[in-house]
Amino acid sequence: MTTVAVPPGVRRARAAVAVVFLTNGALFANVVPRYPEIKEHLELSNALLGTALAAGPLGALTGGLFASVALRLLGSARAAAFGIPLVAAAFALVAVVPSWWLLALVLFASGAADAVVDVAQNAHGLRVQRIYGRSIVNSFHGVWSIGAVLGGLMGSAAAGLGVPLLLHLVVAGGVFSVVAVVAYRYLLPGPDDAERSQAPRPTASLGRRTVWMLAALGCLALFGALVEDAGASWGALFLTGDLGATAATAGLAFVALQVAMTAGRLVGDRAVDRFGQRTATRLGGALAAAGMAGALAFPSVGSALIGFALAGLGTATLVPAAMHTADELPGLPPGLGLTVVSWVLRIGFLASPPLVGLVADHAGLRVGLLSVVVAGLGTLLLGRVLLNRSPTPS
Repeated sequence: MTTVAVPPGVRRARAAVAVVFLTNGALFANVVPRYPEIKEHLELSNALLGTALAAGPLGALTGGLFASVALRLLGSARAAAFGIPLVAAAFALVAVVPSWWLLALVLFASGAADAVVDVAQNAHGLRVQRIYGRSIVNSFHGVWSIGAVLGGLMGSAAAGLGVPLLLHLVVAGGVFSVVAVVAYRYLLPGPDDAERSQAPRPTASLGRRTVWMLAALGCLALFGALVEDAGASWGALFLTGDLGATAATAGLAFVALQVAMTAGRLVGDRAVDRFGQRTATRLGGALAAAGMAGALAFPSVGSALIGFALAGLGTATLVPAAMHTADELPGLPPGLGLTVVSWVLRIGFLASPPLVGLVADHAGLRVGLLSVVVAGLGTLLLGRVLLNRSPTPS
């Protein structure tokens, strides 16, 4: 691939996009460690808390429908940077709501705002990538994961020190909001299609091929959600219930998957540039399927942790690759393909827990976790629709 001289302003834009990703990951993760306190304060049952928490993904699905419109009206830079204070404000309200239904309403609003920010930050990151002429989008997702770890540590520390919830969320939200707004100064100016090829693009239409491509890319996004949810929702239960691990060890399944996925995203751009996005992602799918299949065929605590780690590493570039390809689909307005794939991804996160749980209830969690193997093999097969190289700058 041809090396391109990148102007300093574009390098600053790359750093600014990374900052927005970090703040986005950190905001949500600040709230999660304080869920037990919120549950106790509002005197909620597990069912009521779960219902309120489900409002977040529902809000994201709703907000995601309007993400493309927000990008056209505001541009990806404004929608991403100035959306962060909206997310922060919604999370701060969590500390003062007096009932579960108001908690659900606030989480619905935060999910809707976060969905728009998510599409906008990815769209702007892909703008910067077009100028670079090589893959950089995976590193942004890696930085999001770092932000989530940072936010989780902040939330845990605040809870452990007994910092009042309102003070904690206002200070954390204020800091990250200021950081995001300052980063806006360094994002790329102009329209979101400014860096695309100047060759005439086909008129916007949803022809049969475009619909097929969006469906295939949506399936790839669903596969990514299945793998991430396997570690988050079922990893600890598999280690304790099926393998007899202690409570202290059980959480390592999620840690193994997330650490490996973060590492894979931080080095994924080099793999994409060397082998091509399509090849790297499909081989990663095969690695994820083989790793989890081995863990399920020869179950032990050690093999399970290795299996979850390989699943995270193998699918590290999957969601960024699906988003990139969707954003480059010809004949669609800027941001529409990205919005569709992001929306389907959120459906995956909402639908995956009950689907795997249903299978686990009837056949056991070991069978339910075959969803990871299916996702890996599906990535290997459907991954051929992905773009193999980043478009060279125009």
